[in-house]
Amino acid sequence: MVFRFWSVLVVLIALLAAPIARSETVGEPTGIWLTQAGDAKVRVSKCGGGLCGVIIWLKDPINAATGKPEVDDKNPNPAFAKRPMIGLSLFSGMRPSGPNKWSGQIYNADDGKSYESHVSVSGPDTLRVEGCVGVLCGGESWTRAGR
Repeated sequence: MVFRFWSVLVVLIALLAAPIARSETVGEPTGIWLTQAGDAKVRVSKCGGGLCGVIIWLKDPINAATGKPEVDDKNPNPAFAKRPMIGLSLFSGMRPSGPNKWSGQIYNADDGKSYESHVSVSGPDTLRVEGCVGVLCGGESWTRAGR
């Protein structure tokens, strides 16, 4: 009878601890991430109670047409269209919105616009980045760089 009690107790403890162990293996959002296309690396860090994401590396940092470093030339604001791509902030207002999930705005340098965005850690080395326009959403998975 005592053996059965301890066996049941051990099983219950294992079952209760399983969700905790799984959440610990999901991973941390901070670090350096390679975009799905492999054309940029983004440093994600904690800031102001949320997340910041800044471009720190480009596969092709020099514009072939101008011979100069890439700039944010798709931005409709002329004052921003000359800022360098390296150092450009992609995330704004990214606040916690659930377990391993943050919501805010993401800047798309391909079209110079910001979109509603959700970022979630889906594994120790995977960051899911999604952007939405109205009800249409799309996303990509970034992989942790440097491991």
